[in-house]
Amino acid sequence: MSSAIAIRLQIESALAQRIPSALTPLPRMIRPVSATGIASLDEMLQGGLPVGAVSELTGPECSGRTSAALSFVARLTQAGKVCAWIDVSNALDPSSAAAVGVDLERLLWVRCGVTHRSKERKSRSFALPERYLLPTPAKQGLHGGGFGPHPRSEANGLSQAVGELLAPRCAEPQRRAPKKLETFAPTHQTISISGKRPVHPEKPWSRIADGLRATDLLLQGGGFSAIVLDMAGIAGDNALRVPLSHWHRYRVAAERTQSSILLLTQHSCAKSSAELLLHFHAADVLHEETTVFTGFQPKVEVVRQRFAPTNVIPLRKGPQNVRTACWQSRTAWAGRR
Repeated sequence: MSSAIAIRLQIESALAQRIPSALTPLPRMIRPVSATGIASLDEMLQGGLPVGAVSELTGPECSGRTSAALSFVARLTQAGKVCAWIDVSNALDPSSAAAVGVDLERLLWVRCGVTHRSKERKSRSFALPERYLLPTPAKQGLHGGGFGPHPRSEANGLSQAVGELLAPRCAEPQRRAPKKLETFAPTHQTISISGKRPVHPEKPWSRIADGLRATDLLLQGGGFSAIVLDMAGIAGDNALRVPLSHWHRYRVAAERTQSSILLLTQHSCAKSSAELLLHFHAADVLHEETTVFTGFQPKVEVVRQRFAPTNVIPLRKGPQNVRTACWQSRTAWAGRR
C-alpha cells in the first residue's frame, strides 16, 4: 500500500465521525429513464425522461410540449402502465390523444375548474314545485267564500287615519349612512392547497389550486407511472406564484413512488426541484405545400440535466454534447414522405 493511500485512510478514519468520506467523492446517482417515443429526443437525453423525478417542459404555445408529453404517456400506457393527466387549462383533446396511441382506459383525466352548476340551475328553473300545481283551497269569509273582514269592522280607525292624512307635515331630512367606497388593493398572497379556496377570486388561481391538490392526492395514493401537470395555458405570472415548497414535496414524493412527473409550463417554475429542464422553441412550419398545412418541426433544448447517465468524470473539459433536438410532426392528411 502506497503512502498516499495510507495517509488518506488515516485522515478519513480520523474524520469519520465529523465528515464522512472526507476525501472520497460520493458516487453519482444514476436514475433509470423511460423512452419518450421520439428518436431524436431520446438520443439527446441518452434514453429518455428520468424515472422518479420531476421533468419540466417549458416553451410558448404550439411549440411541441403537449405532443412530447402525449408520446411519453402513449409509450407507458401501451406497456400496460397507468398514467394521470391533470388538465389545469382544460385543453386536452381525448380524440387527439387516442390518435397518438394513448390507451384512454389506462389514463386518468382530471379536469380542473369544470362545474355543472349552470346546467343544474337551468333544469331546476323549468321544474315547478308541487305546491304550485295543487288547486288553492276555498277560503270562508264574506258572502260565502269572499275575502276581507266584516263590514262593521272596516269603519274602526277610519277617523284617525283621515286626521293623520290631512294634518300638516314638515319635511324632515332623512339621515343616510355614507356609502363606503370599495377599494381593490393588489394582493401578493401565494396559492394555498389547503382545504379552503384561494383568497384571490380569479379563475386561474382556483384552477391552479385544484391541480396542485389533485397532484398531492395522486402522489399520496401512488400507483401511477407518470403524472402530467398541464399548466401550459396558464400565464407565467400566475404559475410563478406557486411556492417552491410544493415542487420540492413533489420531487420527494416522485422519488419515493418512482413515478415520473411532467410539468408543462410557459416559464420555469420548479427551479432546482426539477431534475430535467427542457425548453421548446417556437416550431417551424413545414413548407412542403403552398396551400395545405402539412405539419411543423419542433426544436427542443436541454437547459438543465442534473444527473447525466455516465460514470466517467473527465479531468479536462471535453467537447460539448448535442443539447438540441429536432423532429417533424406531420398531420394525418399529409401522410408519410
